[in-house]
Amino acid sequence: LVFLASSYRSNTVMTSEEAAPTGARGGLFGAGGRFKGGTDPIMEKFNESLSFDKRMWAQDIRGSIAYAKAINKVGIITDEECSQLVSGLEQVQAEWAAEKFVEKPGDEDIHTANERRLTEIIGAVGGKLHTGRSRNDQVATDTRLWAVEAERDILKDMATLLEAGAEFAEQH
Repeated sequence: LVFLASSYRSNTVMTSEEAAPTGARGGLFGAGGRFKGGTDPIMEKFNESLSFDKRMWAQDIRGSIAYAKAINKVGIITDEECSQLVSGLEQVQAEWAAEKFVEKPGDEDIHTANERRLTEIIGAVGGKLHTGRSRNDQVATDTRLWAVEAERDILKDMATLLEAGAEFAEQH
């Protein structure tokens, strides 16, 4: 869909020398920076999921910190780069926790929003976070972490409800 949306506006593919972040997505993901004219706004709206998946901000950051440490451990990034990534991600986490994270046009989903902000904070090193990591991996990891936490919350609520029901039954 990204290719179709990008090529819909212009069938001209740019060379790597000409490639620039012209679309609203800023060239972080997909073909947004490889085609003249950027992504059609209709496709931007169609692809947007941040309004739904921003509830997984903590899981996305937790998974990204773990991934940064993993690619550091196998030598893909340096200790300094890992430290920068972790520090930057912790700053992004603090912004979300304080409800001060600023969503911007082009923040298609929680992953692009967090990476955009990380890159604003620490610069180009932020782009190394996704070395060897697919968006599908991020989605699967975030969804699993979120589901496990949501399940725990539901089980706690069910235990509270059962305790209240048992107490009510004893009294009546």
